Amino acid sequence: MSVVKINVLTVPQEQRETLEKRFASRAHAVEGSDGFEWFELLRPVEGTDNYLVYTRWRDEASFQAWMEGPMKASHQGGDSGGERPKSAASGSTVWSFEVVQQAGPTGA
Repeated sequence: MSVVKINVLTVPQEQRETLEKRFASRAHAVEGSDGFEWFELLRPVEGTDNYLVYTRWRDEASFQAWMEGPMKASHQGGDSGGERPKSAASGSTVWSFEVVQQAGPTGA
């Protein structure tokens, strides 16, 4: 059964551009991961400072393997020897869901 992970990032207005640039620079870092199904970065429009990072996985094991492997490595700054840049987000929470129903558009 597919699982959805939504990382809720609290991002102050002055850090939004930084966050979006960082995600853009890591584009395609997750797509080749076993069990990966979908990704979206959702920018808040009004009333909140929370960005949503939506990912969908074949199963929990696929997500955990990515978390312990490629994701962990990408957030440790690689082999550059420099310090890791300060986080653009001031807070983060992960929501987890199982997909129990879904629908797509019909040919109209």
